[in-house]
Amino acid sequence: MKTFDLSQNWWQFVIVAIVCYLIGCVNFALIISRLKKNDITKIGSGNPGTMNMSREFGLKIGLITFFGDALKGGIPALIGYFLYREFYFDGTGVLVSDFIRYFCGIFVVLGHIFPVTMKFKGGKGIASTLGLFWVSLACENAWLLLIGFALLLCIVLFIYLTEWGSLGSLSGVTVFSIMQLVIFFQRYNAFPVNAYTVAVFAFILVLDILTWGAHHKNLARLLSGEEHRTSIKKLAQKKKKREEEKS
Repeated sequence: MKTFDLSQNWWQFVIVAIVCYLIGCVNFALIISRLKKNDITKIGSGNPGTMNMSREFGLKIGLITFFGDALKGGIPALIGYFLYREFYFDGTGVLVSDFIRYFCGIFVVLGHIFPVTMKFKGGKGIASTLGLFWVSLACENAWLLLIGFALLLCIVLFIYLTEWGSLGSLSGVTVFSIMQLVIFFQRYNAFPVNAYTVAVFAFILVLDILTWGAHHKNLARLLSGEEHRTSIKKLAQKKKKREEEKS
């Protein structure tokens, strides 16, 4: 293992933050909807995200959007992990790879929610955050890919049964974050508390705050019983109907 002196290498994190923010600004929902001669921000709920894309263009397009945004969150974290996995912060036992994964994630999600390319009015960051957590958990333990996949299936099942897309997605983000917090707690419990361990835990909590905060209107509608329903069954039927009309 090698030491990493932040006082001398802080500029690397500045570059990482800028690059990740710009990656976050790439909105797949907007790109795909424009390829279809439309603008997702002007139809349905107006949100350029997976749920609105699924309602307006079908499950297939919704899934493509989801995986595009999920990779947007996961790939920077994966690259950061491999670049810094042999380093720990000078004077501590904190791995730089633990820090950088969620540092990358915060700026990707910020770029997704507040993109300069869309006048700071973007999506809600769920897919990117789920992709980030899924990949980050599996960086060191590949078998956690299966756990993450099982959790994603549970999210889909919850949405299928309740038709509450936002609540299911937010619950998934929360469970993923708790899993990672537990792993980091076990890893650093024996170490003295320092700024880096606090930052690692804070980054995960900030991601939860960003995604839950971006859904404040959904939560308000949910509490008042006015939330938009997301029926996977109806979306599948809509897709089948469209195929029949084409044939």
